[in-house]
Amino acid sequence: MEAQERRETSSFKPTIKLAVALIPNDPTPKNFRVLLVYPNYSMVNLLPTNIGILTACLKQNGFIVDLFDTTFYRTAEKTLDEVRVDNLQVRKFDLAEFGVKFKTTDIIDDFRAKVQEFKPDLIAVTCVEDTWPQAKQLIGSVSDHPATVIAGGVFPTLVPDIPIADPNVDMICVGEGEHVIIEVATKLMNGEDHYKIPNLWIKKDGKIIKNALRPPVDMDDVPFGDFSLFEDERFFRPMQGKVVRMLPIETDRGCPYTCRFCEAPALVELYKQNTGQMYFRRKKWSTVRKEIDLYREKYNAEYIYFNAETFLAMSRSEFDEFTEMYDDIRLPFWMQTRVETLTEYHIEALERVGCNRISIGLEHGNEEFRKKIVGKGFTNKSITDLFEILDRYSVPITVNNIMGFPDETRELIFDSIELNRLIGTDSVNAYIFQPYRGSAMFDDALSRGYIQEDSSTNSPILGSVLTMPTITKDELLGLVRTFSLYVKFPREEWPDIAIAEKFTPEGDAMFAKLSERYYERFFDHDFKWTKKACISTRIYDGPVVDKQSTEIITG
Repeated sequence: MEAQERRETSSFKPTIKLAVALIPNDPTPKNFRVLLVYPNYSMVNLLPTNIGILTACLKQNGFIVDLFDTTFYRTAEKTLDEVRVDNLQVRKFDLAEFGVKFKTTDIIDDFRAKVQEFKPDLIAVTCVEDTWPQAKQLIGSVSDHPATVIAGGVFPTLVPDIPIADPNVDMICVGEGEHVIIEVATKLMNGEDHYKIPNLWIKKDGKIIKNALRPPVDMDDVPFGDFSLFEDERFFRPMQGKVVRMLPIETDRGCPYTCRFCEAPALVELYKQNTGQMYFRRKKWSTVRKEIDLYREKYNAEYIYFNAETFLAMSRSEFDEFTEMYDDIRLPFWMQTRVETLTEYHIEALERVGCNRISIGLEHGNEEFRKKIVGKGFTNKSITDLFEILDRYSVPITVNNIMGFPDETRELIFDSIELNRLIGTDSVNAYIFQPYRGSAMFDDALSRGYIQEDSSTNSPILGSVLTMPTITKDELLGLVRTFSLYVKFPREEWPDIAIAEKFTPEGDAMFAKLSERYYERFFDHDFKWTKKACISTRIYDGPVVDKQSTEIITG
């Protein structure tokens, strides 16, 4: 089974030439103003590639561009990263040392002031389902301004009926927006008919015009991201307890896999049905190299995040091209992939060229549940075999888990805990399932009555929106905060951990006590990634890492 899966992985051919017009490039200055809006409810300090790309598209065509970014507004009690620190999933960090401060002014007042000062002709907001409520609030607050409003992103693409129904939204972009943003701005500026632009849903005379979807863009035609509109503090990102100056690079779009909790399969199907084209495709590595060189020169990048759903979903020859390209770059990098795509051949090469972390989506520890419900068909044996190999190398591994799937039980969650204990990774994440519209599992939850049609998603670490007979929302929150304790601590301490699950004075006190020991054991040593350190942080009973340990890993 494992061998077959890997053969299939190596057969993916994402790079195809498309019969699509090049993205326009007319630098002639134009007196037309576009305000990009980036809602970020989770306040995660990771630069969004889409905003950088849209900024570059607009600037290379002569438009005046500005940005309103909500990241540094305290729109929730804690950021996603801060909650992960509380739940022992990542090390403590201090962005304040790098000048990162949260704004104390009102987000709505500041947005209105930005609009009044900049006087945009077009307001373009990008959103996912989590951030749509914030986006809706922002654009609603400036309904008295005469600017045209367009919404784009994954949420408007997969669930267009909801944002287009908002009275403050004039049009939405369904699908990729590089051509759309330029064509809309150009036609509005010239007073031309803009109602027939591909990918555009637009209101006219009380009706909605739904234009056809254009083929996906050629990734090598997409301009490199322009992040100059972001505050300098936005370039800093916590990684493994350090704060680094990180730049994201989009290496491919789409995903060849069909996980049932994810919206990616819906995007693939949307483009297949409407264009006959494959949505999953990749940049040439020569293009990626030029982009890295630019970011080092222009933004002083010291760390790269390869933004791809499944980075290693490529043939061996494509992988060899990547490692050959990256061999002399030596910037540490981070990426995410799947179990099926990793072999010893890959990990040896990734370690050699400076990979600083690999994030793997395990999602669930019960093999049957993972296959039938989650939509991931790899076996538990393939996972344990892989980690026996990974133990021989120094690249840190993060394993991502999800709990709270429809019909999940406490017993099933402990299957995930047990598998994480068995493989002994140095870092574990645990998130709570969210039923995103467009995913197969949204339909599962809806059909079972666990959500309503108008239910809203939440941040995946803050709580479940499902109401299920099999497990409560508080139980899920308690298991999220103690997940790392169950995985790392000896089994004889599980009764104390069970107490720590409870959000009571006794439970909070026990969690604080156990957390202190967890930090001392796994987080408080001098942070230098060595082979010895990686191994010693995987299990509680192993030897404490030597604070003076050498053999330092890149980054």
